[in-house]
Amino acid sequence: MKKNGSTTKKITRSNEHVAAEQNENTLLDELFHDELKDIYWAEKHLLKALPKLQKAATSEELKNALNEHLEITREHVSRLENVFEILGHKPQAKKCDAMEGLTKEGEKAIEDTEDGTATRDVALIIAAQKVEHYEIAAYGSLAQLAKTMGKEEVKDLLGQTLNEEKEADEKLTEIAESSVNYESTQEMEA
Repeated sequence: MKKNGSTTKKITRSNEHVAAEQNENTLLDELFHDELKDIYWAEKHLLKALPKLQKAATSEELKNALNEHLEITREHVSRLENVFEILGHKPQAKKCDAMEGLTKEGEKAIEDTEDGTATRDVALIIAAQKVEHYEIAAYGSLAQLAKTMGKEEVKDLLGQTLNEEKEADEKLTEIAESSVNYESTQEMEA
């Protein structure tokens, strides 16, 4: 009896999955599209915020990492535009309050630290990693939803961006651990 019950459950789930694929106006589709608009705004906003962080950085290694991520962010915007196209939607942005807040924290980190110090670089890395962690959460969730919805091509594109966000986070950690954090411990208040 148990075996038949679980088989019936699997068939029902499978039928529901097919129904969701056929109906492009499900609540999940609407949520998914809304979240894509949110991360699209976030990525476009980062195109404006990253140069400010790069300009404020002291370490050449950090400046280069931020510049590299700026170029990758341009690719993320383009990739999201491709996702919208695959889904039959015009690329559209919806203000992302979370990203706006995170980039404001980055600006505050610049204001609150002394120019030319490793301490400022530490603050910039913290701010940038907060952004990366937000993006990792967003892209991880979106890629999983795309998989659940049977949108494999979209899942693959979002997964590629997810991996790049994780790499950026790891690069920032390497910079912090290899030099910047230690250098900041040697700085004294003026």
